[in-house]
Amino acid sequence: MKFSGTDSYVATEDLAVAVNAAVTLQRPLLVKGEPGTGKTELARQVAASLNLPMVEWHVKSTTRAQQGLYEYDAVSRLRDSQLGDARVHDVRNYIRKGKLWQAFEAPGRVVLLIDEVDKADIEFPNDLLQELDRMEFHVYETGETVRAQHRPVIIITSNNEKELPDAFLRRCFFHYIRFPDAETMRAIVRVHFPDIKDALLTEALTRFYTLREQPGLKKKPSTSEVLDWLKLILAEDLAPEDLKGDGRSLLPRLHGALLKNEQDVALFERLAFLDRQQRR
Repeated sequence: MKFSGTDSYVATEDLAVAVNAAVTLQRPLLVKGEPGTGKTELARQVAASLNLPMVEWHVKSTTRAQQGLYEYDAVSRLRDSQLGDARVHDVRNYIRKGKLWQAFEAPGRVVLLIDEVDKADIEFPNDLLQELDRMEFHVYETGETVRAQHRPVIIITSNNEKELPDAFLRRCFFHYIRFPDAETMRAIVRVHFPDIKDALLTEALTRFYTLREQPGLKKKPSTSEVLDWLKLILAEDLAPEDLKGDGRSLLPRLHGALLKNEQDVALFERLAFLDRQQRR
């Protein structure tokens, strides 16, 4: 079982090495990188490449580690007892299985995605240490121990919003997805838009990287945003020369797909104003 990318996902050599190392070591793969660099999609493509089912756990700021194991609905059980429902005699009727339980009890190996682990409370990753290490947990309400029938391939993503505990990091194989260079980005674009003309692609990527590397930019556009921009360019049937701004700013056409806040738009407008002043 080796991952090398798929027809719809360009994996760099170091990323493929990281995935395969984590699979071999049977350790979670912790993937960090800028938002929009394909961390979540990586897990889906690993599942597709290895022909494995996938279980996705998308973490929010309110998510607790216990929810990944199971939740006991005591309120529903109390209500049913008041109504005389016979289901109340079996506590299992009120146990909701979490994503880890689903992955552990799967009849075959699965890919388990724990997405954006850094969104939750700082104790969240610590609370999962034993379960991810031993591949088992105890259900106190029923007295049973749930053990993984097959150790899942675990991929954990983080946007680096907060530091993760050292004890958690020690249990993971780590990889940082660097922003693609121009050559890699060209290959990524070709996967999504195989018929795009070379001249248009070259001009678009030149303008994209110039914009992205502008000092003072609050939010740099990501891979997903350049793909959205190119989709609009192709939909409008624009030519390379059409990608220039309107002369009053340094912004490219359809820049709303690339820049997502008013500060960055204002930055380029100021730069254009200063450029016009200097030319007078």
